[in-house]
Parts: sequence; structure tokens; C-alpha cells
Amino acid sequence: MELTEEQRHNLRDGKWARWTDPETGQEYVLVPREQYEKLRAAIDGVTRRAGWDDPALDEYEQYRKRP
Repeated sequence: MELTEEQRHNLRDGKWARWTDPETGQEYVLVPREQYEKLRAAIDGVTRRAGWDDPALDEYEQYRKRP
């Protein structure tokens, strides 16, 4: 997948590129890798502190709705 000139320009200006799947309406966002890694580290830190990675919670997966 290649970026359009408009998407490259937006990324250079600090804006994140967005795509919408016309079939599903789902929106996707492209962020620079460095920003993604910072966001991911922050999210992982919050979920760990909240205890979401506790193996004891795995038993609740049986209640998750499957698509």
C-alpha cells in the first residue's frame, strides 16, 4: 500500500492519515511507528496496572461474545 501525496503531506504536518473501508465503514488510522510505540507502551502500562494481564482473568474469556 502506498501513501497518496495528500497523506504524505498530512503526515509531514503531524496529522495522522485516515482510511475508511467503504464496505464496512470501519475507519483506520496510520501513525508513525515511533508514535505508535509510545501509544502502545502507555496503553500496556495502564492495562498492567489495572491487572488486565492477570492469568486469573482468563476464565472470563468464556463469556466473550464471538463474532
